[in-house]
Amino acid sequence: MSLFKPAPLEWQQKFAQKCQRVQDARLQRFYAQPLPLACTPINELEMVALDFETTGLDARSDDILSIGLVPFDLQRIYLNQAHHWTVRPRQNLSEESIVIHRITHSDIEHAPDLETILDEVLQQLAGKVVVVHYRHIERDFFDAALRQRIGEGIEFPLLDTLQLESDYLSQTKGGWWRRLKGVKLPSLRLAQTRRRYGLPDYSAHHALTDAIATAELLQAQFAHHYDAQSAVGEFWL
Repeated sequence: MSLFKPAPLEWQQKFAQKCQRVQDARLQRFYAQPLPLACTPINELEMVALDFETTGLDARSDDILSIGLVPFDLQRIYLNQAHHWTVRPRQNLSEESIVIHRITHSDIEHAPDLETILDEVLQQLAGKVVVVHYRHIERDFFDAALRQRIGEGIEFPLLDTLQLESDYLSQTKGGWWRRLKGVKLPSLRLAQTRRRYGLPDYSAHHALTDAIATAELLQAQFAHHYDAQSAVGEFWL
């Protein structure tokens, strides 16, 4: 299955413009790293799955609590290159957050601020296509967190496994007549989506585990429903 969707942005051009405009040297290095061309087949890409755990769901008032990432392609997941950081948010942890993420006040007491590890995080993402499950968390929180800390945000292309699943289900199980009847699509949550592909359940709300789970899910989606030779420009957002 291939869904032709023209890339909403010419990302190479956008990166070149941003490299000239941003003031932070870390962002300059990030934008200077060449991106894959939009015509690059998915099965030739170097990708990195990224997951944030956050203190809440509103990027305007909440903050990043932990970061997990793992490089992968459609054949392999490179666990020996995975990274995980707990970072200190700029507000106190709520009881609900502690219960969900199992990250306590003592865990973040000596954790670095995001700005301290920013260069290392950006080095892991530079030049690769980032893969997430529900882009509004990673995209919105990363941008807001950097604006708060260095006065400049960040943009980069993403593959969103939630969007891929939604597109597939809408075409195969969510025709207009079903929507008129009020038939809902199956859950798009990470764990429930993975189960439809026979992937195992992992403990939720751990940034690195969820990044690995997202990488496995993208591999399964292209193995079952999408053409692995499709150009990345058909899918990135």
